[in-house]
Amino acid sequence: MCILISNSYDLLFMATRQNSTNGKPKSPRIQVVLPESLCEQLAELAEEESRTVSNMAKVLIQQGINNYINNATDLINSKLKKDTDTFREKLEKQSIKRLKGPPKRIRYFKNLDN
Repeated sequence: MCILISNSYDLLFMATRQNSTNGKPKSPRIQVVLPESLCEQLAELAEEESRTVSNMAKVLIQQGINNYINNATDLINSKLKKDTDTFREKLEKQSIKRLKGPPKRIRYFKNLDN
């Protein structure tokens, strides 16, 4: 049976942080429940790369987070580019309107710094 265990009781809110015997804080721990097939795949990958199962899980989580952030950033950039292109196209389609003479009224504002 494949089980990854930690001493975390508040898993839903935050990973627990413990102190080692020398007083230095340990890295945060989390508990994850995996289906048997996924756990076996994880163990096989870990063995192929000469890693522990925990370390392999950490590496895969890091890669997944990086991919997620990159995809989200790409999506935002794509949407901004699309919005900019749409705005540009609308501006280019507008007809040119010329002013008929000088402005009727010019407002002068006093400089409050002086």
